[in-house]
Amino acid sequence: MTILGIDPGSRVTGYGIIDAGSGDETPVTFGTLRLDTADSHPDRLKEIFDVLSDLISTYEPGALAIEMPVYGKNPQSMLKLGRAQASAMLAGLHQDLSVAQYTPKEIKKSVTGNGNASKKQVQYMVRSILNLEEDASGFTHDAADALAVALCHSNRGAHGEAQSYTGWASFVANNPDRISE
Repeated sequence: MTILGIDPGSRVTGYGIIDAGSGDETPVTFGTLRLDTADSHPDRLKEIFDVLSDLISTYEPGALAIEMPVYGKNPQSMLKLGRAQASAMLAGLHQDLSVAQYTPKEIKKSVTGNGNASKKQVQYMVRSILNLEEDASGFTHDAADALAVALCHSNRGAHGEAQSYTGWASFVANNPDRISE
């Protein structure tokens, strides 16, 4: 199975695709989408949707895994982050991918064994697991986080425990409290 991992952000969004079908995970592609902060927020959301839609069309992953936003001190920042996450999820749902969400703690624990691991520890483990060179082009901390999300999904796929949707109908069925008329 090929998995697209996303580390969403309204200014920087990391993405990483891994092939987890052979038992050993291997990187397919990864990178960082840097959004022009001079653009309006809706324009940045559209760019997230468009770029991820193109990645999905090009690489045809079997699933999309995304980091869930957690509590923050600034409500406006959290709102923008949630919108970026929704834009990324919609790109996958629009192309009939299943979408799974993971908390940062789940991702860190899955990749490093420690839910409180530092960003450096996560980067080190992702590089180690995927046999990436120290100076791999495009391997930013946002891309590393996205690859960690994909690895988490691969690990969880073998053990269950993911919050996953196969389309709008399953999302609505599992989240009736999040739907308004």
